[in-house]
Amino acid sequence: MEGLSSKSSVHKNIRSVSLPPRSHPATVKVEQAVNKLKTNEASGGTNSEVICNKLCGMIELYVGVEELLGLQFVRRALSQNQHDSRVDVLLKESVKFLDICSNTRDIVMKIKQAITDVQCSVRRSKTGDFTRTEANVAAYISMRKNVQKDIARFITVLKHSSLVSVPLSNSDTQFSAAQKVLTEASIVTMSIFQSLLLFLSVPVMKPKPNRWSLVSKLMNKGTLAGEDQSKKMNELENVDLALGKLTSQDSSKHLDAEKIELADKRMKELETRVQVIENGLEDVFKHLIRSRVSLLNIFSQ
Repeated sequence: MEGLSSKSSVHKNIRSVSLPPRSHPATVKVEQAVNKLKTNEASGGTNSEVICNKLCGMIELYVGVEELLGLQFVRRALSQNQHDSRVDVLLKESVKFLDICSNTRDIVMKIKQAITDVQCSVRRSKTGDFTRTEANVAAYISMRKNVQKDIARFITVLKHSSLVSVPLSNSDTQFSAAQKVLTEASIVTMSIFQSLLLFLSVPVMKPKPNRWSLVSKLMNKGTLAGEDQSKKMNELENVDLALGKLTSQDSSKHLDAEKIELADKRMKELETRVQVIENGLEDVFKHLIRSRVSLLNIFSQ
């Protein structure tokens, strides 16, 4: 899991785009979308709002890619060079992105469902039924730990991409310009998927009595309970802390309404963001399919 702790690797392979001065407007559109995403990546940040903005940027990027692949001169240039190894890499990576996108969406859906289950039981705990809450929190933690393994594997797959070794020609030809911008689009796509996976892979805070006893004391002193502190963590971490505080109390005693409300609030925030991410991944997936179909159509002519 060591690879999950380093965020620098997410950005190091993004290269700047510098296309010929007489590029077609469609090529420039993709170039601008790539550079916008590249700037966002360089600024860092792994909270859900940043991730959602990146997914929106990817949709904008692939709208441009689809437009680019629809141009006759681009289709002709790619078709005439379809046996070029650089084109082969683009095709292979397009399949990889579809697989990563689909599996990441499945992970997000699992998180959303688990959060919904915990939310329902937390609300019931107001009436004194705390047993189901503890069981659902345990199931949520187990799910998070299980998907960590998948996330680590996906990140490894992305890091071993062939894109980083693809040479970008500086020759002023239609094929070189198209190949260059398509490769750059793929590289920034790879980087954004890594950012999303890193967001989903934050360490799971398992509510062990001795650990959460300390956390609870710190939170009660205001060290972790303040809004300023919560803003420094992403929504998954905030939910972990809120659930830890809730489950650290003695269930035989009267449940603390404040702890219940905090847990419910944090889960609502996470649920809302996760839904936006799920919708974004759904749209990205559709555009990735369209782009791959366009490439396959070009090479089948």
